[in-house]
Amino acid sequence: MARSLTDRAHAAVESLQHVPVRWVDRLFAGFGTLAATWLAFLLVYQLLTQGWTQLWAFVPFWLLVTYLILPRIHSLLSRIYLPDYFIGRTRTREGVLGDPVNLAILGTEEQIHAAMLRAGWRRADELNVFTGWRTVVATLRRRSYEEAPVSALYLFGRRQAFTYQQEVEGNPAKRHHVRFWPTPEGWLLPGGRRVDWLAAGTFDRAVGLSLFTGQLTHRIDAEIDTERDHIIATLEHPAAGNTGMAVERLKHFSSGYHHRNGGGDRIRTDGDLPIVDLRHTPAPSGEVAAKIAEDDAEAAYRRPVPITVAFGLALMLVRALVGAVAVPETVPDHGGALLALGPVRSWVDGGLGLDAVVTGARLLLVVYLLAYLLLAALVYARRRWARTAALALATIGVLVWALLWWEGGERGTSMLSLLGTALEILVILALSSDTARIYVATSRPGEAERDTSGEITG
Repeated sequence: MARSLTDRAHAAVESLQHVPVRWVDRLFAGFGTLAATWLAFLLVYQLLTQGWTQLWAFVPFWLLVTYLILPRIHSLLSRIYLPDYFIGRTRTREGVLGDPVNLAILGTEEQIHAAMLRAGWRRADELNVFTGWRTVVATLRRRSYEEAPVSALYLFGRRQAFTYQQEVEGNPAKRHHVRFWPTPEGWLLPGGRRVDWLAAGTFDRAVGLSLFTGQLTHRIDAEIDTERDHIIATLEHPAAGNTGMAVERLKHFSSGYHHRNGGGDRIRTDGDLPIVDLRHTPAPSGEVAAKIAEDDAEAAYRRPVPITVAFGLALMLVRALVGAVAVPETVPDHGGALLALGPVRSWVDGGLGLDAVVTGARLLLVVYLLAYLLLAALVYARRRWARTAALALATIGVLVWALLWWEGGERGTSMLSLLGTALEILVILALSSDTARIYVATSRPGEAERDTSGEITG
C-alpha cells in the first residue's frame, strides 16, 4: 500500500541514522553556519565602509541572521540543554520547545478523521512550494484557504502525522488548528495511562515576527486552554453527530504555567489534559467517508520537491545565472582580484601572459558554473552523490572567494560578486539540511520504494 509523505520521511530518517558518512553532512552544515556568520559580517562591513549607498545590505543581513544563523544556534543549544524525553511540549525543527500538548485521544486514525470532519474541521495540506506560496497569496489578499498548511512541530522525534484546522473570517492568518501524533507502541502517559494519540491545539491570531528569531510566522493566542476547550466543544456539539464520544479530564496533568512557545508567543495553561475517547463513535459514511478517502489519496501522493530542497535548487540555478553575467567582472581583462594571489602574480611575473591567465580563469569559472547546473539537475533526480558533490563545489567557491577577500582583492567587492558568494552559502545550508538528506534518500517517482526493513514496497 502506498505510504504517505510523512511515513516515507520517517522511514528515510531512520535509515539515515545508520549511514556512516553523516558526519560529512554535519561538517558541511557547520561550515555553512560559519560562512553565513562571516557573510553577515561582510554585509555590515559594506555598510560601514561604503555608506548609505550599500543600505541594500540590511535586507540580506536580516534574512541571514533570522532564517539561517539564529535557527542553527537554537538547534545546537537545544540539543545540549533540553531533555530528550516527553515533557508535555512539542519541539520546533531546531529543537526549541514549541506548543504544549493539550489533548489525548483514544481511537484509530480513521475515527479521528471522521470525528473532526463531522465537527466542521478541514485537514491541512502538506507544506510545499505550491501550498506555501498559495498561503502567502491568500493571506496578503485576505482570501480563504481552508486547507492552508501549517509548519512542522515534532513529538517523539516525529513531525505531526496530520493537522486539522478551522479558518476564521475567510483569512488563513486567523485559524484554529490542532496537530496530531500517534504515540509509540507500548508508550504510557506519566502516571501510567495509555492513549493512542496526542495533540496540540492553538489559535493563530495574526501573522507577525517571531520574538526569538525575527522570522515571519503565525502568532498564537496565549490562552491555549480556551482553544483546547473549543476543540472539544466542536466534537461534542450535537450537530457533529459524534455520539458515543466520551471525555475524561486529567486534572493537573502538569503544573499550570506561563511560558513561551518556539516563536516567542506567550502561552498560559492550567495543566489539565482531556482524554477524548472516540472508540465508540459512528463509522464514517457518505460524504465524510468520501472526504477521508480524498484526503488520504492526496496525502499518499508524492508531493513536489520540499521547500528547502526547491529553495536550494533554485539558488543553484540563480548562482549559475549570476556567475555567467558576472564573468567579465569577476575576471576582468586586467586580472583584478586574481593578481592579489601570490602564485598567480608569480606566474605573470615569470613570463606567463596575463591574457592566458585571464582566459584560463574565465574558462575554469564557466566549467564551474556548468557543473553547478548539472549537479542541480542530478540532485532534483535524487542522486545522493550529486548532493554531496554540490555541497563540495559550493564550499570550494566560498573558500576561494574568502581567500581573495583575505588577500585584499575583494575588499571593495561589487554587489554581483557578493551575491554569488551569498548564494553559494545558502546552497550549502539548504542542501546540508535533514530535509535534503531525506529527499535524496527516498525513491524517485515510478521506482519501487525500499523501507527500513529491506522489504520492497510499491
